[in-house]
Amino acid sequence: MSAESQRKTEHIPEWKREEIDNLVATLESYDSVGIVDLTGIPSQQLQDMRRDLYGTAELRVSRNTLLVRALEAVDEGFEQLTEYISGHVGLIGTNDNPFGLYKQLEASKTSAPINAGEVAPNDIVIPEGDTGIDPGPFVGELQSVGANARIQEGSIQVLEDSTVLEAGEEVSADLSNVLSELGIEPKEVGLDLRAVYAEGVLFEPEDLELDTDEYRSDVEAAVGRARNLAINASFPTAQTLPAQLGKASGEAKNLAIHASIENEDVMPDLLSKADGQVRALAAQIDDQEALPEELRDLEQPEAESSDEQSDDESEAAGDDESEADEAADEDEEDDDGDAGAALGDMF
Repeated sequence: MSAESQRKTEHIPEWKREEIDNLVATLESYDSVGIVDLTGIPSQQLQDMRRDLYGTAELRVSRNTLLVRALEAVDEGFEQLTEYISGHVGLIGTNDNPFGLYKQLEASKTSAPINAGEVAPNDIVIPEGDTGIDPGPFVGELQSVGANARIQEGSIQVLEDSTVLEAGEEVSADLSNVLSELGIEPKEVGLDLRAVYAEGVLFEPEDLELDTDEYRSDVEAAVGRARNLAINASFPTAQTLPAQLGKASGEAKNLAIHASIENEDVMPDLLSKADGQVRALAAQIDDQEALPEELRDLEQPEAESSDEQSDDESEAAGDDESEADEAADEDEEDDDGDAGAALGDMF
């Protein structure tokens, strides 16, 4: 240590030493520690915010130089937070994760009036509608700040949504008065998280601003795709094994049915398959007398009606063609008779 740094250390007042020790204790007491911006927050509102955080987070406000010393005194990476210490800031600690802390701070913000000289955080719009203010000089004030206002039906009305100031521009005294009269509070007051350090990782607000519903949906979709991949790749896990066993059982049964393997588990399916094949064959036979009684009067397939239509067209073609058709019919009858006899032998 240099002589100069020794002199600085020696001359630190006792109250500053105690404050640094308390800040270090805060840093070591929580899982997540961050720097929050306190600019523009009135003292009373700051006290209300501190009270609302009680039980979930601790807010400490101290001199920036003491905050820096405390962060540098803890050899765990907290010194990275020193880059975010400027202006009016505070130290916040919580055992929640950084995402939960950010969400809590954003939800705690409230709307507030904007004063002259402040920079608009976003576009300031005076909405269309009845202001509820009686006719008077206020209509001229509205028009002077850029609002499309008229006196109609006994009151001052804004005829359309009017953007009177764009984000980043400075608020004038006239605009501040108009907004106050209308009860428009265009800014949010709350603790703005500049950065948070947790488990060796430094997070900035853009890292923490998540749509939780979309994030949950993405995780659920990823889990579904992973499960599907594991099942199709036959990779057994506690989550996929029941589905894989069911899939394997179904494939084994299907193979046994197509290979006609006699097994007590597939025999009902084999008999049902054979019955269907017999009925399909019987339906192709025109001579019902050639069939066993239980196979008679089955519905003929659609293909038969188209065959009959073809026969009718052939009969109308001429005498020569008719003789050829009759010979073909005789051959078909012989074939049907043979098929019927074969079925008769089966039964």
